[in-house]
Amino acid sequence: MNPESPCPSCGYVRQSTDQHVHEGLCPSCGIAYQKWRDKSKHLNEEPSLDAVQSSSRQSLRHSFSSSLANVFLSVPENVSTPLFYGRLFTLIIFSVWGMYFIVGGIDWQRIGGSFLHSVILPFHEFGHVLFIPFGRFMAILGGSLFQVAMPLALMFAFSLKNKDNFAAGLMLWWCGQSFIDISPYILDARYRALPLISGNELGHDWGNLLTMTNSLDKTEFIAYSAFYIGSGLILFSIAWMGFILYKIKNKL
Repeated sequence: MNPESPCPSCGYVRQSTDQHVHEGLCPSCGIAYQKWRDKSKHLNEEPSLDAVQSSSRQSLRHSFSSSLANVFLSVPENVSTPLFYGRLFTLIIFSVWGMYFIVGGIDWQRIGGSFLHSVILPFHEFGHVLFIPFGRFMAILGGSLFQVAMPLALMFAFSLKNKDNFAAGLMLWWCGQSFIDISPYILDARYRALPLISGNELGHDWGNLLTMTNSLDKTEFIAYSAFYIGSGLILFSIAWMGFILYKIKNKL
């Protein structure tokens, strides 16, 4: 240490009369200069609590993201070539079919005229019965709720239990189409003009729901929200299935 340099701890400046004290020690407070510097450097380099917590959060997010990828992007170890091309053909069909619904917009003739509407209808009606114990509002909402929740539940079953993410993608596609299926029904809440199974306009689910919640003025917003959510899910499912087939193709 330079004799004129002050002690880094107490600020004492070494004097010519301090020659009897070892150069590595402060004559005033007695610290060892180098040890003091090493300790100070170590303390400065220790990560702060915020840095540790931030690093921990990043690690957890990375671990969670990796787990999700392992679950929803996994593919079977062995897939036959005929099965691969069969699924590729299925993807093409559902891609074209999905675009048919998306491009058509909220068109009751196109949506209600699809045979999928007839397939969904029993699940819709069962939803009303299923939610009866939860009160009138939930019993009315239960039809639409169950018709979109059922394929979503199947998606998780195929992905988590069967480890079949292509089939899970098809179920997500169906969930998206179910959202599109209810959009004209919501849009009709004010007019109650669409044909109903009961034939009674008082049984109009969304007419009743939006009246009960004083939301008839938001009819178009809710209807188009359902349509765009459904469209987004269909597009996402197509991309998901496509990526799964891409990974499978690399294994063939």
